[in-house]
Amino acid sequence: MIRPMTIKDIVHVQRIAHETWRETYKGIIPQDIQTAFINRSYSDAMLKKRMEKTCLLIAECDGVPVGFINFTKKDADGDSELTAMYVLPGYQKVGYGKKLFKNALSMLRDAERLFVYVDGQNRNGRSFYEKQGFELQSVFQEDFEGLPVETAEYIYTIQSAVLV
Repeated sequence: MIRPMTIKDIVHVQRIAHETWRETYKGIIPQDIQTAFINRSYSDAMLKKRMEKTCLLIAECDGVPVGFINFTKKDADGDSELTAMYVLPGYQKVGYGKKLFKNALSMLRDAERLFVYVDGQNRNGRSFYEKQGFELQSVFQEDFEGLPVETAEYIYTIQSAVLV
């Protein structure tokens, strides 16, 4: 089941973010940098702010949160950004990511484009987005918590997808 996030889900979202990052970025981003980023980006206060200003959906399995998606509301240009999507490692590749994405698209029907930025070495994430129809726009170097990383920018054209 996919549903909107509630305050009670904060602890679950924090756990999902920590576990997913640890598995996804093992050997790519040092553990101390991962922990500092997750602790700051997924603090109680930050998640409450995200709930107020953006859209957060939860994927459940037997009533237990196993994944989430976070995206911005449509801006003046008709764009949105998918800022986070994580599914616990044991629940990946069984449809939760796709369900989260489809539910987000249904909430963004009047938007034109959806942007997502993925670590260049995150092969599973990049593969998932490409399978959903995102198109690679650019790859660039940036600083992540003091670590130079390669980031891939993808765009999904919502309007054409809705018409098909």
